[in-house]
Amino acid sequence: MYEALRCYFVQGQTSRKVAKAFGYTPGSFRVLCHQFRRDPDPQFFVSPRPGPHRQPNKDAARELIEQMRKQNHSVYEISHALKQRGGRLSPTAVGEVLKEMGFAALPRRLDEERQPGPQPTVEPVADARALSWSPRSFPTRCGGLFLFMPDLVGLGIDTVARKAKLPGSQMIPATHALRAALALKLWSIERKSHVMALVADEGLALFCGLNRMPRKSYLSEYSCRVNHATTTKVLAAWHGQLHGSDMLPGRSFDLDFHSVPYYGEHPVVERHYVSARSRRQPSVLVFLAQDADGRAFCYSNADLRKGEEADEVLAFIAFWKKVRGEAPRHLVFDSRLTTYKNLARLDEQGITFITLRRRSPRILKEVQQLPASAWRRVRLDVPTRKYRTPRVYEQKVRLEGRTFRQLYILDLGHEEPTILLTNERRTAARIITRYAQRMLIENAISDSVRFFHMDALSSAVGLKVDFDMALLVIASGLYRLLAGRMRGYADSQARQIFRDLIDMPADVTITDREVVVRFHRRAHLPIVAASGLLDKPVKVPWFKGRLLRMTM
Repeated sequence: MYEALRCYFVQGQTSRKVAKAFGYTPGSFRVLCHQFRRDPDPQFFVSPRPGPHRQPNKDAARELIEQMRKQNHSVYEISHALKQRGGRLSPTAVGEVLKEMGFAALPRRLDEERQPGPQPTVEPVADARALSWSPRSFPTRCGGLFLFMPDLVGLGIDTVARKAKLPGSQMIPATHALRAALALKLWSIERKSHVMALVADEGLALFCGLNRMPRKSYLSEYSCRVNHATTTKVLAAWHGQLHGSDMLPGRSFDLDFHSVPYYGEHPVVERHYVSARSRRQPSVLVFLAQDADGRAFCYSNADLRKGEEADEVLAFIAFWKKVRGEAPRHLVFDSRLTTYKNLARLDEQGITFITLRRRSPRILKEVQQLPASAWRRVRLDVPTRKYRTPRVYEQKVRLEGRTFRQLYILDLGHEEPTILLTNERRTAARIITRYAQRMLIENAISDSVRFFHMDALSSAVGLKVDFDMALLVIASGLYRLLAGRMRGYADSQARQIFRDLIDMPADVTITDREVVVRFHRRAHLPIVAASGLLDKPVKVPWFKGRLLRMTM
């Protein structure tokens, strides 16, 4: 074989002549040449491998490695002994030397048979009864979380858990479970996946009234015990605690849908359009309502199936009537949120709305055929807007037996005309200005996706996302309340507030009378001090009669 290939490749003879001379058929010799070209290690040639052929570190340590292995020392113990003598062999390198010597791996030893050294710690199980109130001090990474405590106590977060009849146990009562889930939401981590990084933080556990934070298995199982009816009760109880406050004026609301994508296969999860991916894929559809003035979410529902989307606006109206005693006065939403039939029902109930109408070919043709004299210029009272003088054409249309105002708008920064449908009686300029502010809910959803991990779908069960969205409503409200206290942060998004004001380590000191949280020096700490939150101690019900005092 060697001589045949040499004649063909080196001497340049034809394959047919070489095959005949060495007893091959022409086809089999061509196959032999093909295999030889692609063989990375031909058996005819023995060449040394490139690189060094000696390993001085291993050779110098072989005698000690062999001696210690005969005494049943592990690779880690041998590596540690070599480091003490100036060697540089890792446990992996020690294992390679032992394998070359013919030593088998040691049988697995019990923990008590191992040599003393660094071992993983076993954290205690979360149990409210095991929380120690003995005087002590400890550091916490989550010091800024205590800035929410005055609002949590003032709004009665424990009352929300009791009114909603959330599930609980003797180890983790319902009030403690709600505080634990809400604390992780406020701290901007995924409740299920990343909680293990903070499971040993005493400050975070103290915030919830626990000895340790619950692990991810508990949080996953707990949210599955909360059905949609209980989630609705949580939202209703939250509004009951907010009644009389200025956080949700309720003058106007922005409504929208959001699809939480799910990457997997499950018969419960349906396919919806995900705008971030520009495609339909398995996802959980979420309905969200935001107060236009307070800029906080006030309602959510993730227990939706296909075909129920159009009636969700009516469900929100029924919910608002129940918790506030009156129907919402003003709604702003997109064209795909509901149907013309439901728009007529809104008009019958005296609810004002502004919505975007789809650009059908018939409407676009009608816009193109309008003469220039039919349009009129209006001026928008928005100094920061680039396009402030759009052209408007207004007409009345009749849909589902009701008469509405329809506005065709050009020169608003879009190539296609904008078409608004409304039953509002205000001027066209004010209607256009108000609909332009609808982008606030889109910004809020974007902020929630990035900061509150709204798209971190941790289960295929829609009810789990439903409970997570209820936590989003409460957390967004708490962030807006805190932003109103901080000078210059009233219009800031949650992730900026967290980065500047909440993400602060602190030292916690527990005494017989109070819990003192002393914040570490940070650049934005003077803003916190100027807010007045550090001036007055707060009596926390789950601190066993102790006061919470925050200081610099």
